[in-house]
Amino acid sequence: MPVPVPVPGWLRGRGGRPEAYYHRAVLDAIRYLVDNGIKWRAMPADFPPWDRVYAFFRRWRDHGLVREFHDRLRARARLMVGRDAEPSAGVIDSQSAKADAVVGADSRGFDGGKLVKAANGTSWSTRSVCCWG
Repeated sequence: MPVPVPVPGWLRGRGGRPEAYYHRAVLDAIRYLVDNGIKWRAMPADFPPWDRVYAFFRRWRDHGLVREFHDRLRARARLMVGRDAEPSAGVIDSQSAKADAVVGADSRGFDGGKLVKAANGTSWSTRSVCCWG
């Protein structure tokens, strides 16, 4: 499923110097970085230089295009499996850690979803979000 990328200004007749890298190559590099969890400077040589990719990412992020890409892809993926384009509900869950003997009984709780006596905390917990329709 091809991802829609912005059309460069010089292709829309707005003049200016043609860009040195295709937007598709830049977007593929960003997706590779996210998928593999690498650092910007560890970008493989198959992609444009990391600093150019980062400059594009910053520009797209600052103009709201990264969110737009995400929203369009989510809508397409949901439509492909027969769901509404927009999610109708969401779930937020925080991590529970099993309570040790050193945790006081007054600060323990029972997490019914995970079926554990747990020490729940908000300052150190990780949060995951899941949406469905």
